[in-house]
Amino acid sequence: MNRRFLLLAPGLVLIILFLALPLISIFLPTIFDGAFSFEQYTSFFKDEYNMKIFIRTLRISLIATVICIVLGVPTAYFISRCNKTWKGLLMALSMFPMLTNSVVRSFAWIIILGKNGVLNKILMNFGIIQEPLKLLYTELSILIGTVYLFLPIMIITLVGVMENIENDIMEAAETLGASKFKAFFKVILPLSVPGIIVGSVLSFTGALTAYTTPQLLGGNQNMLMATFIYQKSMSLGDWNGASVIAAIMIITTFVVMKVLNIFATRLDRRGE
Repeated sequence: MNRRFLLLAPGLVLIILFLALPLISIFLPTIFDGAFSFEQYTSFFKDEYNMKIFIRTLRISLIATVICIVLGVPTAYFISRCNKTWKGLLMALSMFPMLTNSVVRSFAWIIILGKNGVLNKILMNFGIIQEPLKLLYTELSILIGTVYLFLPIMIITLVGVMENIENDIMEAAETLGASKFKAFFKVILPLSVPGIIVGSVLSFTGALTAYTTPQLLGGNQNMLMATFIYQKSMSLGDWNGASVIAAIMIITTFVVMKVLNIFATRLDRRGE
């Protein structure tokens, strides 16, 4: 038994040196400055400007995650039921955006959403609008870029779960009188909950901590927590303030993960 634990030693040492200790070095100065105090955190939440950024970040991350679920579940189910040839092709198409650098993807959306961009030109040519819409440097543009960034992760995660669900289960539900639509929501969706939870956690944490997409598509007027950290640390030199923001993001991620796990447990109990 002791030998088995010795095999874990290299990994534990790496985790402690490169994960635990850096996190402690970030978190400790924010609560201990001669005496233990949470004043920096209370000051953060009392500041209206900080709260706007925090709420905006949560709102965009949660909405992006929900959209990824809504779009990812039917897409993943369709891919999981295709034959091997089509499944491989569709999986490659789903993964293709992940093979492109996030900076390149963001610049592509700048070309599409700009005032002289592709979308505005199409709408004006068809007479739908008379003047260009302000689509870029808004929360909408950040949301679009974020969904485009993390939807492939949701699809890939769900395909791995759904392809293990036998077709016989769906056929049995239809035999018992359920329509395909009802059978999907009563059978396939509950069985896909583990994949939805994993995909949601990956999408939410990615959206919460993304820097490039919010910076390029949102600008300074629609700052999120990740870009706020950069401003605090690199522009203002306020490393303690940046550490407070980082700690809040980490705690927020853990809270959301806990809520999702509770939600998944309740769904499983309903299934029983």
